[in-house]
Amino acid sequence: MINNYKLWTALITPLNEDGSVNYDELTLLLKQQEEARNGILILGSTGEALNLSLDEKKKIIEHTLKLELEVPIMCGVGGINIDTTNDWVDHLNSKNIDCYLLVTPLYAKPGEEGQTHWFKTLLDKATKPCMLYNIPGRTGISLNVNTVKTLATHKNFWSIKEASGSVDDFKNYVEAANGKPVYSGDDPMLPAYVPVGAKGLVSVASNVWPKQTNLYTQLALKNELQSPHPWKESSEALFCASNPVPAKVLLKELGIISSAKTKAPLSEKDLKNNNLILEANKNINDWFNSRK
Repeated sequence: MINNYKLWTALITPLNEDGSVNYDELTLLLKQQEEARNGILILGSTGEALNLSLDEKKKIIEHTLKLELEVPIMCGVGGINIDTTNDWVDHLNSKNIDCYLLVTPLYAKPGEEGQTHWFKTLLDKATKPCMLYNIPGRTGISLNVNTVKTLATHKNFWSIKEASGSVDDFKNYVEAANGKPVYSGDDPMLPAYVPVGAKGLVSVASNVWPKQTNLYTQLALKNELQSPHPWKESSEALFCASNPVPAKVLLKELGIISSAKTKAPLSEKDLKNNNLILEANKNINDWFNSRK
């Protein structure tokens, strides 16, 4: 089932002004993704998982699962302490979650041996398919290609999310993954990654443009995305401040969520001007409406 979904939305976590989770708006966002037929990633970096308390994360999972959505749910697994991270995987194993996203360990910048031990430990613990996540801009080090080669035949190694921004790096992961699918973790890079083997997209843009991004993904994967199109410039606008600040601000501007509040150390006040994201929204919707 999970391989049928070429687009996964790395969902934001909507907050009230006091910083508490807004569960009514979380329901709305989840159902928007279901309507668009997008797979859903909860508690990733876009969902501010590292800034949420353990109790908040558990409640978000319970809330999501009780909706019994008709699309698959992936949950983020990230951290620096192997015992704590193993405990989190244990908790996820007890839930009706479809798959997990395992991020390269944060801050410590482990080499091949350290990464191989880390990922193998988590893959051994997991009872669901796992997507390994390369995001050197956040973790400080790339997912080791030799680690991928070593673990590519592990029964729980399902795929890779690759967000280096490099076509050459993406190609190297495709070759190392031994036939396992590799997804773009960068919205604007998908068309460049398709010729070297991309099988889908894990998206930030689909938070604000669920159906539009689904169409973009379909067209890109079939090499039918005609130029000129607004996707590169418009999706890059969602990273004009630290993710997920621009996405949250735009969702608030569109009246979909009531607050752009983020968890510290992020701040929605770091986005000084909304013009870029509002222009991006207009361009994407003009493109989408022209395709109807």
